[in-house]
Amino acid sequence: MELTFIPLALVLFASLFQGSFGLGMKFMAPLKWEAWWLIHSLFAMIILPTVWALIVVPDLFGAIGAAPTDVKLMAMLFGAVWGIGGIMFGKSVPYIGMSLTYGIVLGLCAAAGSLIPYFMKDDPNASALPYVISGVVVMVIGVGFTAYAGILRDKQGESDGTNKINLKAGLIIAILSGFFSAFLGIGFDYGYAEGAGIGQYAQEAGATVRNSSLAIWVVVLWGAFILNAIYALFMMFKNKSWSSFAEPKSGKAYMWSIIAALCWFGALGVYGQGASLMGNMGSVIGWPILMGGGLIISNVWAYFNKEWAGARRPFNWLIFGVVVICVGMILIGYSNSVG
Repeated sequence: MELTFIPLALVLFASLFQGSFGLGMKFMAPLKWEAWWLIHSLFAMIILPTVWALIVVPDLFGAIGAAPTDVKLMAMLFGAVWGIGGIMFGKSVPYIGMSLTYGIVLGLCAAAGSLIPYFMKDDPNASALPYVISGVVVMVIGVGFTAYAGILRDKQGESDGTNKINLKAGLIIAILSGFFSAFLGIGFDYGYAEGAGIGQYAQEAGATVRNSSLAIWVVVLWGAFILNAIYALFMMFKNKSWSSFAEPKSGKAYMWSIIAALCWFGALGVYGQGASLMGNMGSVIGWPILMGGGLIISNVWAYFNKEWAGARRPFNWLIFGVVVICVGMILIGYSNSVG
């Protein structure tokens, strides 16, 4: 059996990617959002997961085909629901910046993505419930502090004439994104259903426990990609932006679209390997750790990108909110040692 620190190390390593992929959204120009997002989605949700899974899962499509149809459809449905959150995430960054978007989205995503899978389990650890609930409550409070930081920054921008964000729209989109984004982790947990999940069939085909998680992501992300692609294509028809693909000097935007895809699925792929080694409570524990680590990394990037330059008091509130969210995640993480 693999050492217990390996699953945690994998999830923490995944958080480096989780906190970095949003950086690419700052380099969309001269591509239109929908063109950039379609390329990003194709690489992040189809090409990279499938290639990685084909390398480490023997007879990948045979294993997926053998899994129960209802399990596959539900996993895809959860992926599609996440797709709504993913689209909203991409929309909220230009409104309120990477720092505030990450704080709200990852905080709420961690809370919902931990609590919902707990109650979906047939045999959850009852002793862990008080710690899970407490952790979720603390994280939601932390999200409130990060939102307050955004309000202070917005007011300061209005007073000095530098405000360029749309706080109200950005907050609404980010909050909804946080809730819907949790369904990605829920879909992964569902695909790992003991005895009948996609991961089980991948293991029977010869994949290790760790690598069987890749087969689950392939199915979940089919649903995610379908919804994202439909929306991006709809926007391209609506805005008549097909010519965006041929914009001159767009090589940098294409490059960042693929880099963001590598970081995004790199986070999920490595997280899935760690969570699969944590046992029955893997998703309940691992998901908030992934989100918390990503939140810290994203704020490091935001600091270097000067998103909070000249806004020391709002930035201090943001940091306080992040600390509170991390305390909540520690409580949830501790729940795995109870009982």
